[in-house]
Amino acid sequence: MFIGESDLNVRSIVNVSRHNEQVSLSPSAIDRMRNPRTVVERLASSEKPVYGVNTGFGAFATTKIPKDKLLSLQKNILLSHACGVDEPLPTDVVRAMILMRAHTLALGHSGVRPIVVEKLCEMLNKSIVPYVPCRGSVGASGDLAPLAHVALVLIGEGEVLIDGERRPTRDALQLFEFEPIQLLEKEGLSLVNGTQAMSACLALAVNDALNLVRLSTEVAALSADVLFASTDPYDEAVAKTRRHRGQGIILRMMRERFESSQLRASHVNCLRVQDPYSLRCIPQVHGAVLDVLFFAKKIVEDEINSVTDNPIVYGDRMISQGNFHGEPLAFAADFLCIALTDLGNMIERRIDRLLNPKLNEGLPPFLAFGEAGVNSGLMIWQYTAAALCNENKVLSHPASTDTIPTSGFQEDHVSMGMNACLKLLKVLDNVETLSAIELMCAARALQARRPMRSSKLNEELFSRVEDLLEGTSDDTYWQNSFRRIKRFVDQTIKETHTEWWRTYE
Repeated sequence: MFIGESDLNVRSIVNVSRHNEQVSLSPSAIDRMRNPRTVVERLASSEKPVYGVNTGFGAFATTKIPKDKLLSLQKNILLSHACGVDEPLPTDVVRAMILMRAHTLALGHSGVRPIVVEKLCEMLNKSIVPYVPCRGSVGASGDLAPLAHVALVLIGEGEVLIDGERRPTRDALQLFEFEPIQLLEKEGLSLVNGTQAMSACLALAVNDALNLVRLSTEVAALSADVLFASTDPYDEAVAKTRRHRGQGIILRMMRERFESSQLRASHVNCLRVQDPYSLRCIPQVHGAVLDVLFFAKKIVEDEINSVTDNPIVYGDRMISQGNFHGEPLAFAADFLCIALTDLGNMIERRIDRLLNPKLNEGLPPFLAFGEAGVNSGLMIWQYTAAALCNENKVLSHPASTDTIPTSGFQEDHVSMGMNACLKLLKVLDNVETLSAIELMCAARALQARRPMRSSKLNEELFSRVEDLLEGTSDDTYWQNSFRRIKRFVDQTIKETHTEWWRTYE
């Protein structure tokens, strides 16, 4: 991939961050970066105060820096701002941060030299992973602390992860054959002033959630069929009478997954008039989640192709502004948190319906295939699902409604977007777990319906997990089955999304 040649998107972010696609700075970007660098050097040699070039940072913006200390200023911003705490961000998130930072600098409005972007590319290509604690960003002035931890590696400072262990960067330079660089005027500021930690979390979450909506809908279709649901709610007339894009996509997907099902044929003339909402309203709920994802995808793809530095170089001007403010990302992450939480709520209701003998259409009570009472089957997995849903509801409180002034009231409104993104990652993981539990229960329920068969597509899904289930009638240690199915779900959702929804539009 050539950095700075064309726009990034969620797919390209995943390909580099998880699948180690190689990157390099494009010749066109090198040309584009020349004039802005000249502007920075001209201003640095003048007496005119320019934020971050010859002044201090934040509340020190009015402090003029002597010319003989301008390079120390750029090093010190990295050392002083690397104040993150808690567990390190996952490797794929850190790699996505590096890629996004390289890309935004290559757009040519930050005034850094090409060598800075080339060294970021080298970090990616050599799989150098900075140690970046996950907490410490308020989402304005960008993700200062996380990006400082990344940028320190460029100058041979900070820490890196090697085989999961934290090591001083200086001890690892020879191992990676990586030569540190000295930063010149404005380059330290340009490396830390941006929204790439938030953007990295959100972009990967959007990719995984898009895949999760697809898989969770496939699982929902299997659950609906084994619970003798009607296909009337998935009629095309339902989509045509309500103009929501996501609903139509999910509706057509659901209808397709009932074709030629023996289970459906077995009750087509039953007396039940309507199904419960957790079956009947799958298109409306899963579809609404998909619409939120389309919104979040646009927000994050706009952001990763923007210049979030301050000040920016535009023509011959240096402009102080607020492109580093993470409010768009904070809102999108909070909204997606809420949407995924409710997706989890509906999944939990189907889990209960598969297990509860009062609701499960004659399936074994709690899917206990042995002697009921002596065996509890999968009863307690619904408790686990309920606990996860409760946690998600707590995490759905929006981070973006809060602001705490920083830097001596100079930065008096912040987005808290990083916290929004971090809790989004946890909610996403919880909903992934909920989907794995539903898949385990739905597969077990299909076994109970034999010899009848579901549709071709539902049977294909079942065939992918059948061997992951314990082959026993009596109670067993179900953790082994769950872990195998959870691994299957995790691998499925972390693949690069394929824009699967276009098949159903």
